[in-house]
Amino acid sequence: MTMEELTVTAAIIEKDGKYLITQRPDDGRSNAGRWEFPGGTVEPDEDLEGNLKKEMFEEAGMNVKVGDRFEKSAHVYGKTRHVELVAFHCKYVSGDIQKKDILDFAWVTPQEMDKYDITEADLPFVEKLKTLEK
Repeated sequence: MTMEELTVTAAIIEKDGKYLITQRPDDGRSNAGRWEFPGGTVEPDEDLEGNLKKEMFEEAGMNVKVGDRFEKSAHVYGKTRHVELVAFHCKYVSGDIQKKDILDFAWVTPQEMDKYDITEADLPFVEKLKTLEK
């Protein structure tokens, strides 16, 4: 059994002390219905920042400005998929959030994120946000 290796981007977008999280589509993809910081899988010919801008528009109809790298995490799902997740601080630029390729979205504080079923690869970002909040 071969290990699938994916690089994925994630946007850390803050507004009034709350952060945007999105719910994955329930369409047979992995982690269906779970919550995460929005972003997407990086294709071999894409740079991380360009991918994140594209994914934010494709998934949620938002234009963002990608800023500094926030954190990086990695997780192996089911012994077959290794995900390296690279998160960036992003600034909302324009566009109302739309449910294009997401089930739902929420603006929540890091403490409130405990009430959501956040994917394992995203959990280190939640923990870092909690420490920054103090």
